[in-house]
Amino acid sequence: MSRITTAEFRKGMFVDFKNEPHQIVEFQHVNPGKGSAFVRTRLKSLKTGRVQEFTYKAGEGVDEIEIATREMQYLYHEGESYSFMDNTSYEQFSVRETVLGEYINYLKENETYQLMVMDEVVVGIRFPKKVRLQVTETDEAVKGNTISGATKPATLETGVSVQVPLFIKTGDTVGIDTETDSYVERVSS
Repeated sequence: MSRITTAEFRKGMFVDFKNEPHQIVEFQHVNPGKGSAFVRTRLKSLKTGRVQEFTYKAGEGVDEIEIATREMQYLYHEGESYSFMDNTSYEQFSVRETVLGEYINYLKENETYQLMVMDEVVVGIRFPKKVRLQVTETDEAVKGNTISGATKPATLETGVSVQVPLFIKTGDTVGIDTETDSYVERVSS
């Protein structure tokens, strides 16, 4: 464990909170007109998955927890459990849906992802900011319906639905921003 200050907080960072490992889900530096500055945080417990809010004084010291990152291949999901295999040891890990969060919408079977492991338990995932997925279903664009910036719904190969421009067709591959769930680009094959 290394000691950091609240000025070094980053989303996704792991810290020790009340002698338990927590992940920073959100944080906001607040500098009121009167009084001293503080940092408002939302922390997710790695043991229970519960999210709670806590306020730190600006510049307060906190213990950062070191988490190992391993390359793992996504195999399948059954119920609320997702199975991954470590690419080095071939050991399989079962990961709860709550650990993966909103990224479950973008998991592709047999793709490799970076999972964060603490004490041989997967505690999080480092997901790429952008993923490439194929459009499996979308309406055809109607000629003359070309208002600038117009979008239509499209279903991607993982089952997630996003808004895409009118020129996107079924079978196209698109780039999607995983943080905003929005269309970024059409990927040429």
